[in-house]
Amino acid sequence: MINTPDTLKAWPFEEAKKLLKRFEKNPPLKGYALFETGYSPSGLPHIGTFGEVFRTTLVRHAFEQLSDIPTKLIAFSDDRDGLRKVPTNLPNQDLLAANLHKPLTKVPDPFGTHESFAANNNARLRAFLDDFGFDYDFQSSTDSYQSGAFDAVLISILQNYDAIIKVILPTLGKERQATYSPFLPICPRTGHVLQVPIIERNLAHNTVVYVDETTGEKVEVPVTGGHCKLQWKIDWPARWVALGVDYEMAGKDHLETVSLSGKICRILGAQPPESLSYELFLDDKGEKISKSKGNGLSLEEWLAYAPQESLSLYMFQAPRRAKRLHFDVIPKATDEYLAFLTAYQGQSAQERYENPVWHIHNGNPPLAETSLTFSLLLNLATACNASDKSVLWGFIQRYDAAVSPDNAPFLDALAGYAVRYYHDFVLPAKAYRAPTEKERAALQDLQAKLKTLDASLDAEAIQTEIYTIGTTHQFENLRDWFKALYEVLLGQSQGPRFGSFVKLYGLTETATMIEEALAR
Repeated sequence: MINTPDTLKAWPFEEAKKLLKRFEKNPPLKGYALFETGYSPSGLPHIGTFGEVFRTTLVRHAFEQLSDIPTKLIAFSDDRDGLRKVPTNLPNQDLLAANLHKPLTKVPDPFGTHESFAANNNARLRAFLDDFGFDYDFQSSTDSYQSGAFDAVLISILQNYDAIIKVILPTLGKERQATYSPFLPICPRTGHVLQVPIIERNLAHNTVVYVDETTGEKVEVPVTGGHCKLQWKIDWPARWVALGVDYEMAGKDHLETVSLSGKICRILGAQPPESLSYELFLDDKGEKISKSKGNGLSLEEWLAYAPQESLSLYMFQAPRRAKRLHFDVIPKATDEYLAFLTAYQGQSAQERYENPVWHIHNGNPPLAETSLTFSLLLNLATACNASDKSVLWGFIQRYDAAVSPDNAPFLDALAGYAVRYYHDFVLPAKAYRAPTEKERAALQDLQAKLKTLDASLDAEAIQTEIYTIGTTHQFENLRDWFKALYEVLLGQSQGPRFGSFVKLYGLTETATMIEEALAR
């Protein structure tokens, strides 16, 4: 356990310290600190699901380093919600349309593999979380309502009905205010989740009364035992109270709801959980990502081009800042992860606590396999137009004879990612340009110099030679010289240190590349 929390500045520690303060006077009566993440099974798990569970897990791990209070993480599925519309990306549209407004656990599975639509998506959620190795307990909203686990808080909401309504109504439009009720009855006749006005409340029997819009009859149902569910703005704080949630983060788009839920939680006599409000993802144009627009980057797409660790780093960094989530950020995130991993071994204990890889790997990061960066591998794939990672390995093993696909599996995976990324994103965008006369003269000198250099020179020495040629040819800004190298030789405007690329690709091979570019 870390005994110096005041010196820890990484955001998961800052969040964990909120919980430490929460429990200063009174440890949790349930015997553990409860973390929660919520999930709607009306859709499939996605990159936002990963981000929320991963970030919550970071805070949980940080708290475990500062306290001996046990912890638990619940992944809660809102599967009591009614199916409001038919998702257009699913099969058996008519089957789903025929079951609109029923709880998701009562809607047939359009894939025909599970007992309900919710059961299918819940299974996918659990498989998703298991694949990433998350430690969690799964909990179903339907089970919680029907088992009576929520009964006490449902009765409390009925008893505090007027106080809760007074908080909720100002957040609604006038038309919605006229019909709003915290309770959504489950119609005994149709099984639908109803959004109807509640015309009577019976506190002695814990029931509510509504009018069946089809028959015109009054219907009385208990608020307990799964006969009603709660509107989402009430359901969230009710869950906090019933489960005793101590920590749950939420997106900035739910900031107002978090505040509202906190007020309701206090009306019900409980302390709201500690929370982090994280910013949302943006697309490459800076617009909010929308599943309906399809303008985002999916989890599967990211993991097709880079390792999970790179995505974890992206999620770790600056959660309170809006970030662009598109394909161009993948190489940068991967190289930043590699840089943090390389730096870790030489850091003090204090520095390691601030290093993202300590958090990503639960305090036990692996050793870095290589100094090669993803950007270097991308440029290598570009230079040799690689169609398979085995082509890259020929250069990699000449650069470092000690590594192989067998003893460096992470590097081997990176090589495969680099080839795939090159073919899908770099190759279609390649645009070579002819050198200016000044650049041509400098390139000719560089070609001649490379032919005379000793192959044993390291990347830094080669970089110095390239600098010297740029200075000799009077490039006022040496960035223009290196930009010319990439645009003329590789058909792109930027890349890693060119000396490192030359060392990896080879002196002779780079000289030949220059010759071909000048001839082109």
